[in-house]
Amino acid sequence: MTLNIVLANIVAMKNILDTKTALDIILELSTDMRILRRKMKISQSRLSSLSGVSLGSIKRFEHTGEISLHSFARIAVALNCDENLIKVFKKEYYSSIMDIINEK
Repeated sequence: MTLNIVLANIVAMKNILDTKTALDIILELSTDMRILRRKMKISQSRLSSLSGVSLGSIKRFEHTGEISLHSFARIAVALNCDENLIKVFKKEYYSSIMDIINEK
């Protein structure tokens, strides 16, 4: 094997290892939301009252990442991070460097 082939294989393996699964993403979201809730000094019970999501659903979400999209959005609103949630799929695409320059 040549050095180029070895390097290409290493890069390919790194890309595979860096790929997140759906479960990785869900657990990261639930962890981040739990951290935010704690920073805001809001108990799970209080978040349940603020969001209208059952306490059991909040506990399950923070532990397993399992929750409905509707409940997830209600929690995001209660924690005042709904604007960030709305922006998730609104990625800007540029056709030229001038588009980027003109945006500023």
